[in-house]
Amino acid sequence: MAHYIILSTLTDEGRKTLKENPERILEVNRELETMGVTVKEQYAVLGPYDFVNIVEAPDNETVMKMSVEIGSRGTVQLLSLAAMPVNELINKLK
Repeated sequence: MAHYIILSTLTDEGRKTLKENPERILEVNRELETMGVTVKEQYAVLGPYDFVNIVEAPDNETVMKMSVEIGSRGTVQLLSLAAMPVNELINKLK
Protein backbone atom coordinates (compact mmCIF):
# COMPACT_ATOMS: atom_id res chain seq x y z
CA MET A 1 0.00 0.00 0.00
CA ALA A 2 1.17 3.50 -0.77
CA HIS A 3 1.22 6.27 1.83
CA TYR A 4 -0.30 9.73 1.44
CA ILE A 5 -0.56 12.88 3.53
CA ILE A 6 -3.92 14.61 3.13
CA LEU A 7 -4.10 18.22 4.28
CA SER A 8 -7.65 19.47 4.59
CA THR A 9 -9.29 22.83 5.15
CA LEU A 10 -12.95 23.04 6.09
CA THR A 11 -15.23 25.40 4.23
CA ASP A 12 -17.84 27.46 6.09
CA GLU A 13 -20.32 24.64 5.43
CA GLY A 14 -17.82 22.08 6.71
CA ARG A 15 -17.26 24.01 9.95
CA LYS A 16 -21.03 24.20 10.44
CA THR A 17 -21.35 20.44 9.91
CA LEU A 18 -18.50 19.74 12.33
CA LYS A 19 -20.02 21.98 15.00
CA GLU A 20 -23.43 20.33 14.67
CA ASN A 21 -22.08 16.77 14.38
CA PRO A 22 -18.46 16.26 15.52
CA GLU A 23 -18.81 12.50 14.93
CA ARG A 24 -19.06 13.28 11.20
CA ILE A 25 -15.26 13.01 11.10
CA LEU A 26 -15.47 9.30 11.97
CA GLU A 27 -18.32 8.77 9.50
CA VAL A 28 -16.16 10.20 6.70
CA ASN A 29 -13.27 7.93 7.74
CA ARG A 30 -15.57 4.92 7.35
CA GLU A 31 -16.63 6.23 3.92
CA LEU A 32 -12.97 6.45 2.91
CA GLU A 33 -12.56 2.78 3.82
CA THR A 34 -15.28 1.88 1.29
CA MET A 35 -13.28 3.83 -1.32
CA GLY A 36 -10.10 1.85 -0.59
CA VAL A 37 -8.42 4.52 1.57
CA THR A 38 -7.42 3.67 5.15
CA VAL A 39 -6.85 6.48 7.65
CA LYS A 40 -3.78 5.52 9.72
CA GLU A 41 -3.37 8.76 11.71
CA GLN A 42 -5.51 11.89 11.95
CA TYR A 43 -4.77 15.18 13.64
CA ALA A 44 -6.70 18.41 14.09
CA VAL A 45 -4.20 21.24 13.66
CA LEU A 46 -3.94 25.01 13.90
CA GLY A 47 -2.76 27.11 10.97
CA PRO A 48 -3.75 27.14 7.31
CA TYR A 49 -5.08 23.55 7.48
CA ASP A 50 -7.66 22.10 9.85
CA PHE A 51 -6.65 18.43 9.64
CA VAL A 52 -3.62 16.36 8.71
CA ASN A 53 -4.39 12.77 7.75
CA ILE A 54 -1.91 10.00 7.09
CA VAL A 55 -3.58 7.42 4.88
CA GLU A 56 -2.80 4.29 2.90
CA ALA A 57 -4.26 3.48 -0.50
CA PRO A 58 -3.41 1.07 -3.29
CA ASP A 59 -2.49 3.79 -5.80
CA ASN A 60 -2.69 7.44 -6.87
CA GLU A 61 -5.91 6.85 -8.79
CA THR A 62 -7.72 5.69 -5.64
CA VAL A 63 -6.64 8.82 -3.77
CA MET A 64 -7.65 10.99 -6.73
CA LYS A 65 -11.14 9.45 -6.85
CA MET A 66 -11.51 9.90 -3.08
CA SER A 67 -10.40 13.52 -3.34
CA VAL A 68 -12.90 14.28 -6.09
CA GLU A 69 -15.75 12.56 -4.22
CA ILE A 70 -15.07 14.21 -0.86
CA GLY A 71 -14.13 17.58 -2.36
CA SER A 72 -17.26 17.73 -4.53
CA ARG A 73 -19.42 17.97 -1.42
CA GLY A 74 -18.29 21.54 -0.81
CA THR A 75 -17.43 21.03 2.87
CA VAL A 76 -13.67 20.62 2.61
CA GLN A 77 -10.73 21.39 0.33
CA LEU A 78 -8.01 18.75 0.12
CA LEU A 79 -4.33 18.72 -0.74
CA SER A 80 -3.00 15.19 -1.30
CA LEU A 81 0.72 14.40 -1.10
CA ALA A 82 2.28 11.05 -1.96
CA ALA A 83 4.64 10.06 0.86
CA MET A 84 7.37 7.50 1.47
CA PRO A 85 8.66 6.29 4.84
CA VAL A 86 12.24 7.48 5.37
CA ASN A 87 13.57 3.93 5.79
CA GLU A 88 12.10 3.02 2.41
CA LEU A 89 13.74 6.08 0.83
CA ILE A 90 17.11 5.14 2.32
CA ASN A 91 16.83 1.59 0.98
CA LYS A 92 15.92 2.82 -2.51
CA LEU A 93 18.87 5.22 -2.52
CA LYS A 94 21.38 2.46 -1.71
